[in-house]
Amino acid sequence: MAVHTSRRVRVDDRLGVVPPRGSELRFRTVHGYRRAFRVAGSGPAVVLVHGIGDSSATWEAVLPALARKHLVIAPDLLGHGNSEKPRADYSVAAYANGVRDLLGVLGVQRATLVGHSLGGGVAMQFAYQFPERTERLVLVGTGGAGPDVTPLLRAVSMPGAQALLAALQLPPLRWQAGLVIDALRLLGTDLGRDADDLIRVIDALPDATARAAFIRTLRAVVDWRGQIVTMLDRCYLTRGMPTLLVWGERDAVVPVEHAYTAHRAMPGSRLEIFDDTGHFPFHSDPARFVGLLEEFLASTEPARWSAEQWRQLLRCPPAATGTRPGPVSAT
Repeated sequence: MAVHTSRRVRVDDRLGVVPPRGSELRFRTVHGYRRAFRVAGSGPAVVLVHGIGDSSATWEAVLPALARKHLVIAPDLLGHGNSEKPRADYSVAAYANGVRDLLGVLGVQRATLVGHSLGGGVAMQFAYQFPERTERLVLVGTGGAGPDVTPLLRAVSMPGAQALLAALQLPPLRWQAGLVIDALRLLGTDLGRDADDLIRVIDALPDATARAAFIRTLRAVVDWRGQIVTMLDRCYLTRGMPTLLVWGERDAVVPVEHAYTAHRAMPGSRLEIFDDTGHFPFHSDPARFVGLLEEFLASTEPARWSAEQWRQLLRCPPAATGTRPGPVSAT
């Protein structure tokens, strides 16, 4: 929850006066589209990237605490939240470009990227496209490490899904959907652990424009068979970049097995499993999440990038890296 205070800290003129703790929703126009983002704090930059159907508001439970030592920027991706929702390119690469350009407008040259779900794929793509601008990676229940994904998203990727999403806004179906989600929660299912967030995502699609943007984004990464995109073929390029993977043990959206797959594919990465937690570990235990993230930021040095290092990594087959995965812990 945002903390309101009258004290202000001045940082780069392009950001102006930034609240030291409680986040503030701001807007910038990039490529003709109005982009929303939340900002707080000062210090080394940390960018929080939300998942599909979500918005920067998802980080409100952790953003004020992170802003004690960092400049925290949480964008609403194009087509989400308070950002515009045009008929546009909603691919992972386009989102990475959008984050880069927003940071450029704000005058932020380098940052640690923290991405959840789809946002994790965007963060990974950002690091691949712009390694010179990436200090660290934190991937939370991220996509791209295998085809498996909840059947709910597979179903919504199919023809007719937009009409179904529209129908869910009608009181009778909205009530029935609520009953199903409540039943999942009461039965103690993995999906039920994220029941409140599922309802929130449905409620965040109130009009046809928002629903169309959601469908276009989903179909760029998921079809009826599962996830389309992968990061596994380029994970070896994170060698030398501090990388933290965070997963809920009972994640029903992106299964925890993907965490171990990504960990094996990312040389030197660190994996933290949150016991008895679903797809939103930073909602289930925000204090634990903030503590873990602050410890990771304090104990690692920002990645150093060079064109020669990048060339050597590209020439080195993944099997030849000779780097074992980093530590795994359950918390």
